[in-house]
Amino acid sequence: MASVKDVMTKEAVTIKPDTSVEDTAKLLLQHHFSGVPVVDDEGVLQGVVSEGDIIKRASHIQSPAVLEFLGGLIYLDSPKKYMEELKQAMSLTIGDLMKTEVITAHPDDSIEQIATKMLSKNIKRFPVVDEEGKVIGIISRRDIMKHLYQAEDL
Repeated sequence: MASVKDVMTKEAVTIKPDTSVEDTAKLLLQHHFSGVPVVDDEGVLQGVVSEGDIIKRASHIQSPAVLEFLGGLIYLDSPKKYMEELKQAMSLTIGDLMKTEVITAHPDDSIEQIATKMLSKNIKRFPVVDEEGKVIGIISRRDIMKHLYQAEDL
């Protein structure tokens, strides 16, 4: 039975939290990636950022519905959600934009386990981390397809 370490891409491209959103977008386009892990100076996973995160940053933000009552404002929607979306829209670095709750793979996980996780969570790629949380590779749906169908030339 094959494991993640047998099929993962070992040279994972990563970025740092202080990378600009613009530079990250260029990197994703240049390499045809849909997302990239974010690591600290030691290579420890801090988060991930995807095309969707960057696109969402440019989307229209709706302010929360409010009701004016006796000279004050009563929020009908959560202002916390609005403030988070506003922070993302104004973010200049990936550290402000990245998702910090990341599902990862371990090198010894089976391909079946990872494929099941990918499908159930609708995630296209997982950073592969060692016991210290350092990114040692990435496994994507394409890596699994290559393994399943022995398509060496893809």
